[in-house]
Amino acid sequence: MAEPIRPTAEQSALLAELPGEQPVVMINLLQFKQPDGAAHYERYAREVRPHLEAVGARGLYGGTANAFVIGDGPRPWWDAILVVEYPTPAAFVQMVTSAEYAEVHVHRAAALEHAELIATSRWLED
Repeated sequence: MAEPIRPTAEQSALLAELPGEQPVVMINLLQFKQPDGAAHYERYAREVRPHLEAVGARGLYGGTANAFVIGDGPRPWWDAILVVEYPTPAAFVQMVTSAEYAEVHVHRAAALEHAELIATSRWLED
């Protein structure tokens, strides 16, 4: 099984197929390690901010999973959701492949039991 917080080679290849000059919005579904994963992720969030800004990315939303309105079970498997917009898929790749980001990523790795990162593209116009 693949490490749950890193993309497989196939997933990275699919990211490369997204429209190159359009923004990509990343949906992060995060399940924290217990007992202190959330604290590790808070540190990651603080330290990743300059890396996001350097590539022109911006956070759009962050929240917790309180309950399902439609779905199976009383609540989702994930503890938190983050939505981050990057100006292009290449900007995302540039950030996550930098040596400086690797130093920050250790906090994300320490924080997460499981994560899903979903690359989305706009399909409806305003």
